[in-house]
Amino acid sequence: MEVMAPTPSCRILDVGATPDQTLMDSNFFERFYPYKNRLVATGIEYISFLEREYPGCVFVQADGEMLPFVDDAFDIVFCSAVLEHVGDCTHQRAFVSELLRVGKRFFITTPNRLFPVEFHTFLPFIHWLPQPIHQAILRFIGLEFWSRTENLNLLTPGKLIDLFPPGVELSIYKYRLLGMPSNSVVWGNC
Repeated sequence: MEVMAPTPSCRILDVGATPDQTLMDSNFFERFYPYKNRLVATGIEYISFLEREYPGCVFVQADGEMLPFVDDAFDIVFCSAVLEHVGDCTHQRAFVSELLRVGKRFFITTPNRLFPVEFHTFLPFIHWLPQPIHQAILRFIGLEFWSRTENLNLLTPGKLIDLFPPGVELSIYKYRLLGMPSNSVVWGNC
Protein backbone atom coordinates (compact mmCIF):
# COMPACT_ATOMS: atom_id res chain seq x y z
CA MET A 1 0.00 0.00 0.00
CA GLU A 2 2.80 2.39 0.87
CA VAL A 3 4.90 1.76 -2.24
CA MET A 4 2.10 1.59 -4.81
CA ALA A 5 -0.27 4.05 -3.06
CA PRO A 6 -3.48 2.86 -4.74
CA THR A 7 -6.46 5.14 -4.75
CA PRO A 8 -10.07 3.93 -4.40
CA SER A 9 -10.43 4.18 -8.19
CA CYS A 10 -7.40 2.01 -9.08
CA ARG A 11 -8.15 -1.34 -10.71
CA ILE A 12 -5.97 -4.03 -9.12
CA LEU A 13 -5.19 -7.54 -10.37
CA ASP A 14 -3.90 -10.12 -7.89
CA VAL A 15 -2.28 -12.97 -9.81
CA GLY A 16 -1.97 -16.13 -7.74
CA ALA A 17 -5.00 -16.50 -5.49
CA THR A 18 -5.15 -19.92 -3.85
CA PRO A 19 -7.86 -22.31 -2.66
CA ASP A 20 -5.64 -23.18 0.34
CA GLN A 21 -7.27 -21.79 3.46
CA THR A 22 -4.97 -23.55 5.94
CA LEU A 23 -2.20 -20.95 5.91
CA MET A 24 -2.60 -17.63 7.67
CA ASP A 25 -1.17 -15.74 4.70
CA SER A 26 -3.34 -17.42 2.03
CA ASN A 27 -5.10 -14.72 -0.01
CA PHE A 28 -3.88 -12.05 2.40
CA PHE A 29 -4.21 -9.39 -0.27
CA GLU A 30 -7.92 -10.06 -0.70
CA ARG A 31 -8.35 -10.03 3.08
CA PHE A 32 -6.60 -6.71 3.70
CA TYR A 33 -7.09 -4.67 0.53
CA PRO A 34 -9.66 -1.98 1.40
CA TYR A 35 -11.16 -1.39 -2.08
CA LYS A 36 -12.42 -4.90 -2.84
CA ASN A 37 -14.84 -3.65 -5.51
CA ARG A 38 -11.79 -2.66 -7.60
CA LEU A 39 -10.00 -6.00 -7.12
CA VAL A 40 -9.80 -8.92 -9.54
CA ALA A 41 -8.09 -12.08 -8.30
CA THR A 42 -6.82 -14.86 -10.56
CA GLY A 43 -5.54 -18.35 -9.96
CA ILE A 44 -5.10 -21.56 -11.92
CA GLU A 45 -7.54 -23.43 -9.67
CA TYR A 46 -11.22 -22.61 -9.30
CA ILE A 47 -11.81 -20.81 -6.02
CA SER A 48 -15.56 -20.83 -5.43
CA PHE A 49 -15.42 -19.20 -2.00
CA LEU A 50 -13.34 -16.14 -2.87
CA GLU A 51 -16.14 -13.84 -4.03
CA ARG A 52 -18.34 -14.84 -1.05
CA GLU A 53 -15.49 -14.43 1.43
CA TYR A 54 -14.48 -11.01 0.06
CA PRO A 55 -17.61 -9.25 -1.26
CA GLY A 56 -16.83 -6.97 -4.16
CA CYS A 57 -13.81 -8.95 -5.28
CA VAL A 58 -14.12 -10.74 -8.63
CA PHE A 59 -12.40 -14.07 -9.26
CA VAL A 60 -11.28 -15.14 -12.74
CA GLN A 61 -9.74 -18.57 -13.21
CA ALA A 62 -6.73 -18.09 -15.48
CA ASP A 63 -3.22 -19.19 -16.31
CA GLY A 64 -0.75 -16.41 -15.55
CA GLU A 65 0.96 -16.84 -18.91
CA MET A 66 -2.32 -16.16 -20.81
CA LEU A 67 -4.41 -13.72 -18.82
CA PRO A 68 -7.87 -13.00 -20.34
CA PHE A 69 -7.55 -9.21 -20.09
CA VAL A 70 -6.78 -6.45 -22.59
CA ASP A 71 -3.50 -4.57 -22.48
CA ASP A 72 -3.24 -2.11 -19.56
CA ALA A 73 -6.56 -3.33 -18.10
CA PHE A 74 -5.26 -2.75 -14.55
CA ASP A 75 -3.58 0.14 -12.80
CA ILE A 76 -1.57 -2.26 -10.62
CA VAL A 77 -0.73 -5.95 -10.96
CA PHE A 78 0.14 -7.61 -7.64
CA CYS A 79 1.79 -11.03 -7.55
CA SER A 80 3.17 -12.56 -4.37
CA ALA A 81 5.11 -15.83 -4.16
CA VAL A 82 3.97 -17.19 -7.53
CA LEU A 83 6.91 -16.59 -9.86
CA GLU A 84 8.97 -19.45 -8.36
CA HIS A 85 6.13 -21.87 -9.27
CA VAL A 86 5.70 -21.18 -13.00
CA GLY A 87 8.58 -23.26 -14.37
CA ASP A 88 11.91 -22.64 -15.99
CA CYS A 89 13.38 -19.27 -16.94
CA THR A 90 11.49 -19.22 -20.25
CA HIS A 91 8.15 -19.65 -18.45
CA GLN A 92 9.11 -17.15 -15.76
CA ARG A 93 10.00 -14.58 -18.41
CA ALA A 94 6.69 -15.21 -20.24
CA PHE A 95 4.80 -14.88 -16.94
CA VAL A 96 6.46 -11.54 -16.14
CA SER A 97 5.80 -10.33 -19.69
CA GLU A 98 2.11 -11.17 -19.31
CA LEU A 99 1.89 -9.32 -15.97
CA LEU A 100 3.47 -6.27 -17.60
CA ARG A 101 1.09 -6.50 -20.58
CA VAL A 102 -2.10 -6.27 -18.51
CA GLY A 103 -0.89 -3.70 -15.99
CA LYS A 104 0.39 -0.16 -15.92
CA ARG A 105 2.39 -0.79 -12.75
CA PHE A 106 3.51 -3.99 -11.02
CA PHE A 107 4.47 -5.29 -7.57
CA ILE A 108 5.99 -8.80 -7.49
CA THR A 109 7.50 -10.80 -4.63
CA THR A 110 9.41 -14.08 -4.62
CA PRO A 111 11.61 -15.93 -2.12
CA ASN A 112 15.31 -15.17 -2.40
CA ARG A 113 17.30 -18.26 -3.40
CA LEU A 114 20.24 -16.89 -1.38
CA PHE A 115 18.41 -17.16 1.96
CA PRO A 116 19.79 -20.15 3.93
CA VAL A 117 16.41 -21.85 4.50
CA GLU A 118 14.13 -22.72 1.59
CA PHE A 119 10.58 -21.74 2.59
CA HIS A 120 8.66 -24.52 0.80
CA THR A 121 10.61 -27.46 2.19
CA PHE A 122 12.09 -25.71 5.26
CA LEU A 123 15.39 -27.38 4.43
CA PRO A 124 18.61 -25.40 4.87
CA PHE A 125 21.35 -24.88 2.30
CA ILE A 126 20.65 -27.67 -0.23
CA HIS A 127 18.87 -25.22 -2.56
CA TRP A 128 22.25 -23.48 -2.96
CA LEU A 129 23.53 -26.54 -4.82
CA PRO A 130 23.18 -26.67 -8.61
CA GLN A 131 19.51 -27.24 -9.44
CA PRO A 132 19.91 -30.86 -10.72
CA ILE A 133 21.65 -31.87 -7.48
CA HIS A 134 19.13 -30.01 -5.34
CA GLN A 135 16.28 -31.71 -7.18
CA ALA A 136 17.91 -35.16 -6.88
CA ILE A 137 18.22 -34.72 -3.11
CA LEU A 138 14.57 -33.67 -2.86
CA ARG A 139 13.49 -36.76 -4.83
CA PHE A 140 15.70 -38.97 -2.65
CA ILE A 141 14.09 -37.69 0.57
CA GLY A 142 10.56 -38.08 -0.82
CA LEU A 143 9.80 -34.49 -1.84
CA GLU A 144 9.03 -35.33 -5.48
CA PHE A 145 6.62 -32.40 -5.96
CA TRP A 146 9.22 -29.79 -4.98
CA SER A 147 11.91 -31.55 -7.06
CA ARG A 148 10.26 -30.51 -10.32
CA THR A 149 11.23 -27.20 -11.93
CA GLU A 150 7.61 -26.40 -12.79
CA ASN A 151 6.78 -26.46 -9.07
CA LEU A 152 9.86 -24.78 -7.62
CA ASN A 153 12.44 -22.68 -9.43
CA LEU A 154 14.02 -20.22 -7.02
CA LEU A 155 15.53 -16.92 -8.11
CA THR A 156 18.35 -14.72 -6.89
CA PRO A 157 17.67 -10.98 -7.03
CA GLY A 158 19.86 -10.73 -10.14
CA LYS A 159 17.99 -13.54 -11.94
CA LEU A 160 14.70 -11.86 -11.01
CA ILE A 161 15.78 -8.58 -12.59
CA ASP A 162 16.95 -10.46 -15.71
CA LEU A 163 13.36 -11.63 -16.32
CA PHE A 164 12.26 -8.08 -17.17
CA PRO A 165 12.60 -6.65 -20.68
CA PRO A 166 15.00 -3.75 -21.20
CA GLY A 167 13.50 -0.35 -20.56
CA VAL A 168 11.13 -1.38 -17.78
CA GLU A 169 11.45 1.00 -14.85
CA LEU A 170 11.84 -1.07 -11.70
CA SER A 171 13.01 -0.95 -8.12
CA ILE A 172 14.06 -3.92 -6.03
CA TYR A 173 13.93 -4.34 -2.29
CA LYS A 174 15.34 -7.25 -0.34
CA TYR A 175 13.03 -8.06 2.56
CA ARG A 176 15.08 -9.24 5.52
CA LEU A 177 14.41 -11.99 8.04
CA LEU A 178 16.87 -12.32 10.90
CA GLY A 179 19.02 -9.73 9.14
CA MET A 180 19.36 -11.74 5.92
CA PRO A 181 17.55 -11.03 2.62
CA SER A 182 14.79 -13.66 2.55
CA ASN A 183 12.49 -12.33 -0.18
CA SER A 184 12.89 -10.10 -3.21
CA VAL A 185 10.29 -7.47 -3.95
CA VAL A 186 10.33 -5.74 -7.33
CA TRP A 187 7.99 -2.99 -8.46
CA GLY A 188 7.75 -0.37 -11.12
CA ASN A 189 6.07 0.91 -14.24
CA CYS A 190 5.34 -1.22 -17.27
